[in-house]
Amino acid sequence: MEKRLPLLPMSLDKAVSASRHLISLGDMLSSGFHSLAFELEQAGLDYDPREWISIALFAMIFYSGWLFGALFLVLFIAKINILMSFGVSLLVGFSIGITSFAYIVFYPKLFVARKVKEVEKNIPFALRHLLIEVRSGVPLFNALSSIARSNYGRLSLEMQRAVNEINTGKSEIAALEMLARQNPSLYFRRIMWQIVNSLKSGTDIGSTIKEIVNQIGMEQSIEIKEYGAQLNPIALMYMIFAVIFPTLGITFLLVISSFVGLSISLEWILLGILGFLLLFQFMIIGIIKSKRPIGV
Repeated sequence: MEKRLPLLPMSLDKAVSASRHLISLGDMLSSGFHSLAFELEQAGLDYDPREWISIALFAMIFYSGWLFGALFLVLFIAKINILMSFGVSLLVGFSIGITSFAYIVFYPKLFVARKVKEVEKNIPFALRHLLIEVRSGVPLFNALSSIARSNYGRLSLEMQRAVNEINTGKSEIAALEMLARQNPSLYFRRIMWQIVNSLKSGTDIGSTIKEIVNQIGMEQSIEIKEYGAQLNPIALMYMIFAVIFPTLGITFLLVISSFVGLSISLEWILLGILGFLLLFQFMIIGIIKSKRPIGV
């Protein structure tokens, strides 16, 4: 199945072929993105930095040229001044082209950040699942297979990679070490290394997993308390700007207008306040979501 990327008009493999003439320029620019090779590896994208930069350059040229031509044609048909049409079309096309270039270049970093969140949110539940399986006398490989078949999102996919490696002949230690090296989540890697060290030393894997589960529980308890403390000033700010400020503001404006004799369009003021409240609500929801502890 061909890999596709948002903002690319074709599959990644075809984009590599289309951008081969830009590979030298991509090689020059790739020196400015030192962490790109590591990010591509962690995102599971089998491309080197110069190829990735050349794909981004191809997308920039494609969208810049396409939008410039389409917009210039529309403005020309609309009989807009030709110099103005050229300038506006060039500006819009170049802006969209630069945006697509930046998006593709930073896509591996965005993908890795999303992957980390998707893995970490299911770690506590998967570890409890693993603890129950191991304490019930189920071999570690079967327990890992059970997690891979369960609905733990990307974490199940990661475990499926380990199961596939073990099925090809690798040891459980080697497969889990592979996961620990390649996964971008520090949290996940730390847990994998603890399990690997337990397997190497021959200690009871059930006791190790139980310690990890208890440790995660303690960390989550601390994070929830910190989250609750962070919500207090956010709630206060919400009360001030979403309840007190609009109410007192309208009252103050009406009183002042009655004394001074100003004619104030109350409809426009109410629409403006409504628009501000909608934006403010989205902002508050975003802040609360971003501060929410993982796995809670």
